[in-house]
Amino acid sequence: EDLRLPHLSAYLDSVGSNFSHGANFATAGSPIRPQNMTLSQSGYSPIALNVQLVEFSDFLARSQYFWSQGGVFTRLLPREDYFSRALYTFDIGQNDLTAGLKQNMTIEQIKAYIPDVMTQFSDAIKKVYAEGGRSFWIHNTGPLGCLIYIMDRFHLEAPEDERGCLRPFNELAQFFNTRLKQAVDSLRTELPLAALTYVDVYSVKYNLITRAHKHGFQQPFEACCGHGGKYNYNNGRRCGFKITEEGKEIVIAKSCEDPSIRVSWDGIHFTEAANRWILEQIAGGSYSDPPIPLNMTCHRMNHQDQCMV
Repeated sequence: EDLRLPHLSAYLDSVGSNFSHGANFATAGSPIRPQNMTLSQSGYSPIALNVQLVEFSDFLARSQYFWSQGGVFTRLLPREDYFSRALYTFDIGQNDLTAGLKQNMTIEQIKAYIPDVMTQFSDAIKKVYAEGGRSFWIHNTGPLGCLIYIMDRFHLEAPEDERGCLRPFNELAQFFNTRLKQAVDSLRTELPLAALTYVDVYSVKYNLITRAHKHGFQQPFEACCGHGGKYNYNNGRRCGFKITEEGKEIVIAKSCEDPSIRVSWDGIHFTEAANRWILEQIAGGSYSDPPIPLNMTCHRMNHQDQCMV
């Protein structure tokens, strides 16, 4: 909205969608590394980053075929040159960490597979680059130890930091981010025509959660929509959960009165207000490496086209 661009349509919701400004290949619960389990077993999407790459390649080829047919397709699909002028955004990796936690792995066991996660992430960037992509906006992962669903599960066994977050899980996220930054630095050498921007979302989110009142928010460690428990979060009774009494369904996990002043929506995701605040902080470039604003992230040496997607 701030860039005066329409919201992107989801690739998997293609009926009636307009892809002229790009497409969103993300799905809820997606990891970088495919999980060797079913959705019901792991809770994570089977549409991992490698699957999203296949979808992207298919979209590129098919969209150009249909665009060349003319007519309505030229209004609903991107032009061929848009793919090289586009901004490719990546915000993924948190689920790769929490997947290990759900399998009761230790922090050290999770750290041990992060190099493989980084290899798969780097390969994904290289594949988009090989398809013509040149501009990449890459977010690091946020402070795991400040997220309600992590705190709810582990608060009895992990020490808190001075702000009330669980220290070991934030340290795990920071370990991941260090490796991600190294991967991005290596990609800059391997892909000389690429404009790669690394965005420190971790610092922004930690600042928001731990200094919520300063930024106009309240109760950062309590879910807006939930039911019961220390954090208004119950994994078995998430937002929208209903019970039946006397033949009638009653929603017991309801929204709070004013989500616009809350940080956590459902104990897992941020509220729309929090997400907007986060974007406002990172859009200017002060949390980016290199420190350039979002609307300039397509610029790399002589690569001076304005971002299209």
